[in-house]
Amino acid sequence: MTAPQDKPAHTPHDAWTAWDRIDRWMGAAVACAAGLLVLADIGVLFAGVVARFVFHQPLVWADELASMLFIWLAMLGAVIALRRAEHMRMTALLSRLSPARRALFDAIGTCATLAFLALVAWPAWEWAADERFITTPALEISNIWRAAALPAGIVLMAVFSVLRLVRSGEKAAAWKALAVVAAVMAAFVLANGIFGLFEDLGRLNLLVFFVGVVAACVFGGVPIAFAFGLGTLGYLALATDTALPVIVGRMDEGMSHLILLAVPLFVFLGLLIEMTGMARAMVAFLAGLLGHVRGGLSYVLVGAMYLVSGISGSKAADMAAVAPALFPEMRKRGADEGDLVALLSATGAQTETVPPSLVLITIGSVTGVSIAALFTGGLLPALALGLSLCVVVWWRSRHDQPPQTQRQPWSQIARLGFIALPALALPFVIRAAVVEGVATATEVSTLGIAYAAIAGLLIYRQFDWRRLGPMLVATASLSGAILLIIGTATAMAWGLTQSGFSRSLAEAMAALPSGAPAFLAVSLLIFVILGSVLEGIPAIVLFGPLLFPIARDLGIHEVHYAIVVVLAMGLGLFAPPLGVGYYAACAIGQIHPDKGLRPIVGYLLALLLGTVAVAAVPWLSIGFL
Repeated sequence: MTAPQDKPAHTPHDAWTAWDRIDRWMGAAVACAAGLLVLADIGVLFAGVVARFVFHQPLVWADELASMLFIWLAMLGAVIALRRAEHMRMTALLSRLSPARRALFDAIGTCATLAFLALVAWPAWEWAADERFITTPALEISNIWRAAALPAGIVLMAVFSVLRLVRSGEKAAAWKALAVVAAVMAAFVLANGIFGLFEDLGRLNLLVFFVGVVAACVFGGVPIAFAFGLGTLGYLALATDTALPVIVGRMDEGMSHLILLAVPLFVFLGLLIEMTGMARAMVAFLAGLLGHVRGGLSYVLVGAMYLVSGISGSKAADMAAVAPALFPEMRKRGADEGDLVALLSATGAQTETVPPSLVLITIGSVTGVSIAALFTGGLLPALALGLSLCVVVWWRSRHDQPPQTQRQPWSQIARLGFIALPALALPFVIRAAVVEGVATATEVSTLGIAYAAIAGLLIYRQFDWRRLGPMLVATASLSGAILLIIGTATAMAWGLTQSGFSRSLAEAMAALPSGAPAFLAVSLLIFVILGSVLEGIPAIVLFGPLLFPIARDLGIHEVHYAIVVVLAMGLGLFAPPLGVGYYAACAIGQIHPDKGLRPIVGYLLALLLGTVAVAAVPWLSIGFL
């Protein structure tokens, strides 16, 4: 007879629970730090505006401190996005696979992400260590306090990638994915080490790494930022003699441009106007004006997206602000769900140039084009495309039964307009502050945040303090996902430039027959394709520095070219079956993507014709500069 055995200290279930606790605690700590960094950056920039404009005593250290906080915010935000699986990725092909195959490709995406992070971790530390010898000019502290953000963020992302694999319910898929990624990496290393393959390929290496590797990763579901990183890292490590810390330096250069600080601030502003009821007030006023005509609420949707885009700067925030306020009433009036999501997606593409668009801000940061000029030049083209959408709405609704809603008396419309006035004024306040020099394009978002907070507290009496924490974390997550793409795309663009690709592209584009018209036509086609595959921001970071100088040499106004490029990318971004923006609109509207495929064709055709008109008539973009 044997004595009873003691119960093991940890059962397998306890072990997985322990991993879950580690993930939850670490995630909460990173989220808290990132949220505080968003608040800190808002406070520093707002203090700088007040000190300069009100007290005429500029804070010379404000921009430097904001930049230091910003790079930490970007990296911790990227960590949160990775933990939440919110990094941008192309899933159009994966969604058609069986659940088992989809789980395998999801695991491969995680393993590929982990491979990039593991390979770049030591070069990131070497790069940060070199920065310790640099002293910042205003704060007079070692630059390692800023540079350490990159290796810290990379290590944290690697830890959360490992935790995802360990906690995965598909252990077999995780092991298979590790084997696949390890085998592919070993094949590349052996092919170069034994046969010297990549040393002999020359320019063909660009096709192997920047087309083959990147495309395989993107279509395989690897997040876009890490797909760019893997292609660039493979090219630099196997096909050149470049020291690997260079890739980290280029990532830092792309992510730390102060103008990009507008990204998290405008994202937070978009969430704030939804929370305070400002978006709802605008929609109610527009519905009062047009709700009684055929297709009236569709016109309201077009107008509301135009106005809200002038506030948030983020397409996801724009659609999330308008759709919940408008779709329920449109459904009550019998609107087709497919047409709803198709029009919402089309208005997302239409309003890409309404300031303060994140894509316009990105163009300004990577090409040197004036942000104020881009903001001014983007208004009229978006209005022209909006009118083209309204023509389609009129054509489709011309035989509909008149809505049951009666025309509201002008006194009621005036009342709704009075209520909506503070919300309607916000886009104009933001634009005036930039144009009049009160604040820069980065700082003006803090004025918008202060304006929206005061309006929510004192006018609309809607300010849920409990939602601030999640809003700050959501801001950090979305911003980190965007900024990491910009960072790895900047490194990729640097690699393309160093290879001589930019010179070859310039020669090919400059040699096109018919000069500027042909260049504009080819650019429009290229950016429609890039927008559908890469989204607007990474596409413009990759190709903006290459193509804008060519446009300038051909006599095309840089603002006009920027507007055409952004509209073309918007078409690709919101066009199914590849456009990520279309699926975001479906998710926000809670409508199955299949329902909008047919209705969206007419809207996209109207947008295409409108974009061609904008390209052919430069005055629409530069007439008011």
